[in-house]
Amino acid sequence: MPELRRGGARSGAAPAVSANAIEAPELPVHFGSATSLALELNFEGSQPRHFGAPSASSTPFRSGAFNGEVVRGASCNCRSITLIPHCNGTHTEGVGHLTLTGIPLHRYVPPGPIPALLLTVELTTAPDGEEDSDPSPRDGDELLTRAALLRAWPASLPFAPLALLLRTAGGSHDATVAPYLTRQAVAEVVARGIEHLVLDLPSVDRSEDDGRLTAHRIFFGLPPGSVQREEAERPFCTITELATFPDVLRDGPCALQLQLPAFTGDAVPSRPLHLPLARR
Repeated sequence: MPELRRGGARSGAAPAVSANAIEAPELPVHFGSATSLALELNFEGSQPRHFGAPSASSTPFRSGAFNGEVVRGASCNCRSITLIPHCNGTHTEGVGHLTLTGIPLHRYVPPGPIPALLLTVELTTAPDGEEDSDPSPRDGDELLTRAALLRAWPASLPFAPLALLLRTAGGSHDATVAPYLTRQAVAEVVARGIEHLVLDLPSVDRSEDDGRLTAHRIFFGLPPGSVQREEAERPFCTITELATFPDVLRDGPCALQLQLPAFTGDAVPSRPLHLPLARR
């Protein structure tokens, strides 16, 4: 196997995935019981929409006599889709979300199962008194805190998870200011070696934060204000936002598979899969 380096690349090849992901032991995964964590994006009905973005749209492609709709006599349906991944549904983003240049996520995200942990975490209303962010949370903001994360974390696990799936309990996810993570919570996630974070919030940061993106920067190991990908300590990590967690999924060890299109860009629509562990 070619040498793989954390955050680096093989000569003449795409950037490597993280060393931990390569060295992770094989998991007894039950592929037949996979559950999608992606929100359905219905172009004709209600759909997730955040940060003041327009709705995603799907329109017939027309060229000359071709009208793109079988109902109007075309030989086949052919549609043009317009959406903003960050605002219009479940999406996965990398450090390129914050930097001048980025690398397509599909080049370094592991294609197979990633050791994961699903947790349900209670939200706290600011002011919390112990935890904060930058800028400081405003009174009434709903926070996902380190303290809540530690309360939910199991005393023992069969492996060290590389992915964390966070399901938030309570809160108003459709509010103008949706819940977000404190800097202490993100620092704890990093300290525990989590490389792929999946959560049901529109963003790990406050929707209006003066452009600080504090939680993003802590997670990717990017200094405040830096826009240089080379300065990120964790350029191989990903954040998946606006996921959904069906009630039937129980907290605990599992596996994650991130299904991503081979798109360029700082974020792409994604389909994260929760994979239960098979009993041996």
